[in-house]
Formats: sequence, C-alpha cells, structure tokens
Amino acid sequence: MPPSTASEPRQPDCQVSTQATPAQIAIWNEELRGKSPLEITQWAIARAKESDTKAIISTNFRPYEAVVLHLATQAQADIPVLWVDHGYNRPATYKHAEELKNLLALNLKAYLPKITPAHRDAIDGPIPTPEDEEGLKKFSALMKLEPFQRGMKELAPTIWITALRKVQNLNRAELDIVSADANFGSLKISPVFYFSDEEMETYLAEHKLPNEWDYFDPAKADEKRECGLHAGWGAEKLKS
Repeated sequence: MPPSTASEPRQPDCQVSTQATPAQIAIWNEELRGKSPLEITQWAIARAKESDTKAIISTNFRPYEAVVLHLATQAQADIPVLWVDHGYNRPATYKHAEELKNLLALNLKAYLPKITPAHRDAIDGPIPTPEDEEGLKKFSALMKLEPFQRGMKELAPTIWITALRKVQNLNRAELDIVSADANFGSLKISPVFYFSDEEMETYLAEHKLPNEWDYFDPAKADEKRECGLHAGWGAEKLKS
C-alpha cells in the first residue's frame, strides 16, 4: 500500500535536477542522513513526481537486493525495475529473481545484451579473470553497460534508486545517499547507503524477505572491482 503523505519527511526546498550543484547535493545529504531508508525512498520518488519525471530502481538480484526492492515498491508499487540479464547468472540467481518478482509484484524491465553469452564466448573465449583488467572492462561494456545504457535511455529517469552501500568497496565509500551520476545523467539515490550487513539482515527478517548468496557478477570477477555502472571508466568504455 502506498505510504500516506502525512508520513513523508519534510522535503528540501530545492527542485530535483540532473544538473544539481554540489552544494544542493550536500544539503540533501545533510537533511536525509537522519532519515530512515523508507523516508529516503519516498523523498526520491516525490522529487521525480514534483518535476513530472520518472524514478526507477536498478537491480542485479545479488544478496540483500530484496531490501531496496521492498523499499521501492512500498513507496511506489509500479516503479520500473531495470535489470540487465547478461546471461551468465547462476541458476540460484534466476530462481531468486523469479521469487522476488512474484513476491513484490515487480514491474521488471529486463534488458539483454545484443550478443548471446554463447556467441560472445565463442568469439572472445572464457570470461576474463581478475588479472585481465582491460578484458573485464571490454566484457562489462558489451554484456552489461550497453544494455544498461539502452534501458536508461528508454526509461529516461531523472531519479535512479540503487542498493549502493558504503561498506561495499572503497570506491563506493566516497559516495553518499545522494550523488550526481555522470554516466547516465540521473540523480543517484541510495537509501541503504549507511546500512551495515547486520542492519540488512534485520530488515530481511522483519519483513520476511528472502535472500540468496549463490551469486557471481562476471563483469566484476571479484567484489573489490567495479563493473563500470558506478565508475568513471564505464562512460568512457561506452564511447569507445
């Protein structure tokens, strides 16, 4: 059920814009830091509605994704959910995706690469290893970044809700709840940015949400890397 307007947090005076200044973003972060993840999500969706634009959420159905998907659908039941299905997911990830799609009635918008995994592997060989940085970037651009860019162009959001958290890696630790996204021209909102793993586990338990640990992102190869969605090199690879 959509939340009542009475429960929404006080809204900052600034209108949302993909051209938000660092000063505006700093104000929003200061105001939102004391809010709950649901209040932050409500704020993000309200900003899009006030400017007559669109908010979306992206997912890869990795561990803990159920938390932010639940938050988003609590705030807007039909929010578009952008998912790049690169074709290399493990069976457990696909089963988890179907489970959450049915449980939360997700408005899932799946985007696939223009080349199948079998075709790509036949031409380029196995998925690159962590030691092959350029190979991984090429793989990510082809199998993940291009379909994601296509999805962002078609859905055309000004607000992009993510599951980014400060504890995930050093690159993400430098971000905040609200950050400007130069790669896709949206304002990026991360409602659980300051949540620990323990807080994510508590949220899952309180809302009886499933989780799945059997997950692998071939565009990262390990959790210390970025796949390019949230890194500057991603935009450069899409241009090349």
